[in-house]
Amino acid sequence: MGHTCNSIIINAPYDLIFNISNNIPRWTELFGGEYKKAEVVKKEGNKITFRLTDDEGKSWQSWRLLFKEKYFTYSEREEPKFPFKYMKIIWLYTPKPEGVEMTWIQHFEMDEKAKFNDGQVEGFINKHSKDNLRIFKEVIEREAKK
Repeated sequence: MGHTCNSIIINAPYDLIFNISNNIPRWTELFGGEYKKAEVVKKEGNKITFRLTDDEGKSWQSWRLLFKEKYFTYSEREEPKFPFKYMKIIWLYTPKPEGVEMTWIQHFEMDEKAKFNDGQVEGFINKHSKDNLRIFKEVIEREAKK
C-alpha cells in the first residue's frame, strides 16, 4: 500500500480556504497545470461527482464528500481506477494561530499491471502535493487580501 501525508499553513479565513480548495473547476489553476479539465458531473447534498482530465488527455471520474462543519473532505477515485487498485484521499483543515493547516492524505495501492509501484508513486505524489499545496497557499492568500 502507498500512503502520503503533506501539509501547509494557509493564512486566510477557513471559509475562503474550504470554498476555493473544493471548487473543482478551479483545480486546473490550483493544481499547477496538472489537469487540463476539471468538471463537476453532478452534485447531491454534500457529494460531488467530478471528472478530471490530465495533460496527457487521460480522464477519470471521482467523488468527493464535503464535511465543511467537521473540517475535512473524503474522496475516492471511481472509474477507471487503473493504474490504481484504489485511491482514497482525505483533506484536513486544522485551525492554527497562524492560519489553517491544510493536510492532504492519500492512501492507495497500485495495480500489478501499472507501470510504477506503490513506492515510486508515493515519491511522485509527495513531490507534486508539496508543489500544489504551495500553489493553493499563494492563490488563496492572494484572494484573502482582496
